[in-house]
Amino acid sequence: MTKAPRILGIGHYVPEKVLTNADLEKFVDTSDEWITSRTGIKERRVAAEGEAVSDMALVASRRALESAGMTADDLTHIILCTLTPDFFCPPAACILEEKLGVRGKAAFDLNAACSGFVNGIETGRAFLSLHEDAKVLVVAAESLTSRTNWKDRTTCVLFGDGAGAVILGNAPLEGAKHDAAIQDVELKSDGAFGHLLTVGGGSAAPAKLGEIVDERHFIQMNGPEVFKVAVRSMESVCREVLERNSLTADDIDFFIPHQANYRILDAVARKLGLPAEKVCVTVDRYGNSSASSIIIALSEAVHDGRIKPGCRVLLGVFGGGFTWGSAILQF
Repeated sequence: MTKAPRILGIGHYVPEKVLTNADLEKFVDTSDEWITSRTGIKERRVAAEGEAVSDMALVASRRALESAGMTADDLTHIILCTLTPDFFCPPAACILEEKLGVRGKAAFDLNAACSGFVNGIETGRAFLSLHEDAKVLVVAAESLTSRTNWKDRTTCVLFGDGAGAVILGNAPLEGAKHDAAIQDVELKSDGAFGHLLTVGGGSAAPAKLGEIVDERHFIQMNGPEVFKVAVRSMESVCREVLERNSLTADDIDFFIPHQANYRILDAVARKLGLPAEKVCVTVDRYGNSSASSIIIALSEAVHDGRIKPGCRVLLGVFGGGFTWGSAILQF
């Protein structure tokens, strides 16, 4: 059998705590109608007190390993895609490795903001091309509510927490519950737009001992400008990867876009000619969970039986940086 990069297992996790729009009305100057009409979001999940990104990643990773019929010992590489790691150092991937009970793996964090998961898939494909027998864990996990400014009504209603994971390998595994070939991936970026969506606290604006943390250390976004670039960029990169593979919208069974805002994902789907029944939507229940949003939606659709063997899935992502990308999966 010809070896090619593929997903061997998949899993996800969302925290138990639900924060509804009605809950937000109690401490934010907003309303359910305002949030729903502009974003499509009705509720989001919030990590428990003390629940770090590595904790959420651990649950998702274990579920992906179980789906693949593997143990953590079988892994060779761990890639944790996140913009909200446990600490600046050590990498959250190394903390995850320890929590998985293994040592000696290649482990590192990858930050491409909301596009992180697809960047992680492409990075995993690169490792698989170099190491034929590699087994790569790609996990995306975010605790965006830890970097949410609850006094900013334009952004605090958008974000939620969660994690999703896949196991990548070069050949199908006997006993694996889920399997999908990674047909193609395309990644792009443009740093000229970086200032439109930021989360500070790095070396360009370091915190000083005793200094009060201000709004620069939390999510700041120019929503209208981000919206315009997001729709244009995701549509363009999805068209590019479809055309390169001689595919059209009719060849796609499901479209899973980054779950940033219902208006964005709906606009992209319409421009691509994809009907609503082909679009996987979780933003109404989970909000925007950044890098983890697309893998949570993918995992949910696989585990609830919507995505079956034979289905072709188109992924489309967009995030701060700006970064964006697309991938085609063949189940």
